[in-house]
Amino acid sequence: MTTYVFDRGHVAEQHRCLAAAYDPVTFARLAQTGVRAGWRCLDVGAGAGSIAHWLAGRGAVVLATDVHTDHVPPAPGLTVLRHDVVHDPLPEAAFDLVHVRLVLRHLPERDAVLRKLVTALKPGGLLQVDEFDNSYSPVLRAPDRQAAELYETFLAVKEGVFDAFGVDGAWGRKAPAAMVAAGLVDIDPRVVVHPWRAGSPGVALLAHTTRMLRDKLVAAGLTDAHLAAVRDLLADERFLATSPVVYSVHGRRPA
Repeated sequence: MTTYVFDRGHVAEQHRCLAAAYDPVTFARLAQTGVRAGWRCLDVGAGAGSIAHWLAGRGAVVLATDVHTDHVPPAPGLTVLRHDVVHDPLPEAAFDLVHVRLVLRHLPERDAVLRKLVTALKPGGLLQVDEFDNSYSPVLRAPDRQAAELYETFLAVKEGVFDAFGVDGAWGRKAPAAMVAAGLVDIDPRVVVHPWRAGSPGVALLAHTTRMLRDKLVAAGLTDAHLAAVRDLLADERFLATSPVVYSVHGRRPA
């Protein structure tokens, strides 16, 4: 099993926060593929199943995979499979559409997995990769310089924790070139940046991360007082930052 930076104990809340923050981007891009009734679709790293359910709701026949599948509720047209995309096989030339969000960044074997996903596409099939580039997420406004520096320190420590687990925090911007190298054509990246302010879904996700990664962040040098101060800052109406850059990239397997 691939080592994962996040603990499983708070995963339901993480799924809820991710869906609230990023499902609108993912759904809009999936709609641009023309997905329709009868398409065979694969959703890798399905999480709580919001994307798989969206696809099934359009009449697609959907296979949703994850290493933990207990958070994916059943639905007509949806099959859920416990599956490790690094080590377990996928059928070849089987899917009209493959979607993967915020999975490949966690996998040191990401290039091999990407090739596996391309092989799983039918000729002419589409791959959608949704990923972050965490190297860009500046503070735009804070109550004072000390608060801004705390936020910047928190982000730097968090990225250091990710690095230690083999996460490529900047992989989003590398995805288009990786998809070309994997044999896809018609590469179409779209770039999205959100404002992060108190009450926004992205800020809720970040606040949850201070809890979900608490032990690892403390081991890396932060304290509970630091993390509480970060949460207070995220709830402050004077705080404003940009989200990480979100890359949503389409590529097509040659016919």
